[in-house]
Amino acid sequence: MARPRTHPAPPRITDPDLPRHLAPGRLARHADLTGAAVTVEAGSADGAHARVSESSLTAASVDRIDLTGAVMSDVRIADVSAVELAARDGSWRTVSIAGGRLGTLDAGRARWDGVEIRGIRVDYLSAPAAVLRDVRFVDCRIGTLDAPGSTLERVQFVGTTVDEFDTRELRGSDLDLRGLDALAFTDVRALRNATVSLRQAESHAAAFAQALGIEVRDDARDERMPR
Repeated sequence: MARPRTHPAPPRITDPDLPRHLAPGRLARHADLTGAAVTVEAGSADGAHARVSESSLTAASVDRIDLTGAVMSDVRIADVSAVELAARDGSWRTVSIAGGRLGTLDAGRARWDGVEIRGIRVDYLSAPAAVLRDVRFVDCRIGTLDAPGSTLERVQFVGTTVDEFDTRELRGSDLDLRGLDALAFTDVRALRNATVSLRQAESHAAAFAQALGIEVRDDARDERMPR
């Protein structure tokens, strides 16, 4: 007999497969790096449309790292501190980001497969029209998460907080929000196929009711009003 399907299905994530020894590498526009240890030490780095595989990336106190349109496969990003990490239109497969501080992470129209983001603080994570499959956020602190028009499939949040989550026209499948502490969702109707905890349902009950056209009134206050 077939085993019953787990719902929501967990993301399928594996650690990046890196060689034991990495050679120093430099991030550059249209670069082709394999088995490289890339370190950005100051200023900005332009790696737009680069191809990076089986490599590591670290950066401390830099202004901008440009990975626009870059193809990343089996890459470990650790302890990155940057004002902006631009990754629009990029394709990431089996990538891990661990630790660090980002002002902005721009992943607009990006495609992520098998990506884990762990222990990072991001003021603004922008992912409009992105496709995120098999992605996990663990112990992250995110100010604003903008994902209008995005597709989230087998995406899981664990021990993560978000001040505001823009979910307009979001499409979700096996979206697990039980480990997400969100102060507000822009459009709770987009959470139709998501999984939330009872605590979350109670916390956002008024917003859920409003989305269903249910009027919520404070009866105790109404009773005190003069007739």
